[in-house]
Formats: sequence, structure tokens, C-alpha cells
Amino acid sequence: MTSLASARADRIIRALSWWWASGPLLLFTPAIAYAMGLPDVRREIGWAFGLMALFTAVLAPAAGIVVAQVGDRREARGRFLIMAALSSVPILFFLFFGVLFPECPDGYHC
Repeated sequence: MTSLASARADRIIRALSWWWASGPLLLFTPAIAYAMGLPDVRREIGWAFGLMALFTAVLAPAAGIVVAQVGDRREARGRFLIMAALSSVPILFFLFFGVLFPECPDGYHC
């Protein structure tokens, strides 16, 4: 791999790492805006920030793994695998407690 392609892969990996790190800030932006006295942000477009945080949690590690594989960066590939594992925990909690668990009728042990 040439040095130009290597430098480009490193920049892309750095950008994807920062993008993934911005996910929690995106998730909590509506709550922060509400605490600062802007309840309209939470009420009207809070769902958009949650959706952006979800896309960030899923797409950044996936794209990072691909770039690290193509750029032959073992340490970056391991870092993105850890990012993917960390991102999967809140997503699975949301799916279980937010979607599947409420569908269980009262009195049944689903």
C-alpha cells in the first residue's frame, strides 16, 4: 500500500472513531436542550437525534471495520470490533425493553 493510501486510511479511521464517539452526545442533546430551557427541541425533533445516534452507533464501527480491513490496520480493526460490541449493548437493551418486553400481555411470563 502506498504512503498516500496509508495516510488516507488513517484519516478515515480517525474520522470514523470521532464520529462514533459523538453518538452519546447526539443521544443526550434533547435532554441537554430541555435542561437549558428549550423544551421544543425535545418535543419536536428529539426523535431525530435518537435516530442519528442509532445510525452512528451502527454505521461507524461497520465502516471502520471495512476501512481497517482494506487498509490492513490490525489495531484499528480490533478497536472497531470493540466499538461494535459496546454499541450493541444499548441497542439490544432498547430492542428488548422498548420493543419486545412491552408486547408481553399482563399476567404472562414471556
